[in-house]
Amino acid sequence: MRNRFIGAIGMAALMSVAQAQQAQPAGQAKQAKQAPKQTKAQQTQPGQRPATIGGHPNLNGVWQALNTANWNLEAHSAQALDDFWGLGAIAAIPAGKSVIKGDGKIPYLPKALEQRDKNRAAWPASDPEARCFMLGVPRVTYHTMPFQISQGNGDLLMVYPFDATNRIIHMTGHGEPPVDTWMGKSDGTWEGNVLVVVTTGQNEKSQLDRAGNFHSNQLKVTERFTLLDSTHIRYEATLEDPKTFSRPWTIEMPLYRLIDENVQVLEHKCVPFADKLLYSDLMHLEPQQKNAPDPKNFRERTQ
Repeated sequence: MRNRFIGAIGMAALMSVAQAQQAQPAGQAKQAKQAPKQTKAQQTQPGQRPATIGGHPNLNGVWQALNTANWNLEAHSAQALDDFWGLGAIAAIPAGKSVIKGDGKIPYLPKALEQRDKNRAAWPASDPEARCFMLGVPRVTYHTMPFQISQGNGDLLMVYPFDATNRIIHMTGHGEPPVDTWMGKSDGTWEGNVLVVVTTGQNEKSQLDRAGNFHSNQLKVTERFTLLDSTHIRYEATLEDPKTFSRPWTIEMPLYRLIDENVQVLEHKCVPFADKLLYSDLMHLEPQQKNAPDPKNFRERTQ
């Protein structure tokens, strides 16, 4: 008897739900069927990332190269940094593939190759990165820290954490800079959907990576930023320097847009971190590196 009573209650409940659904106004039922469809205006919600700005691909965002190019543009094996054995496995160069198109090698002139080897033997003291100087182009793009592109209808701005660096991409007023500087002058144009940036006027003091690869003040860098989708850029940079290289050569890599909530670029003001390296002789500190070069020589070279 009890089971029959419970079954009757359940049947009555189901009938009530069915009657309520049948009594739903026809207009509401029609709206329910059409709910999955959205108008074009509804699909473009406020705050949604636009695909273009002023008719050009939207490059705005915080971007980062995820490779070992800052260690060495050419292919390299993992290697211990014996002078810094106290850091254990942290003090090691990670293995990486070449990012150079073609044969994967930098086409040095013979004398320039000798200088590259000298730079490599004196690393890290020989590297301007260790001494907190601006990284130059193109190294600033594939450095280990992300960077930000700000794009509007005029010039573009690129901001980098290391040494609080920034550079303006001049979309008008193109021409050679009056003096050489660490970052040179960058002039930009749009070739279809590709942002092409030509940088000249860099001094000879910056290097291309931590492996001693370098250039002279005759370097001309032509960068190409191709937006593949909203989170990927194909980055290419062609380097021409008749004093250092036997021919132009090109690097290529993807850049990834960071999509973290409230993502931002944080400053890395590194000057205090380099004081002991630059002034170890004045501070009466023993060098950590075997056969360390005289810090006075590097102070004079970067003035």
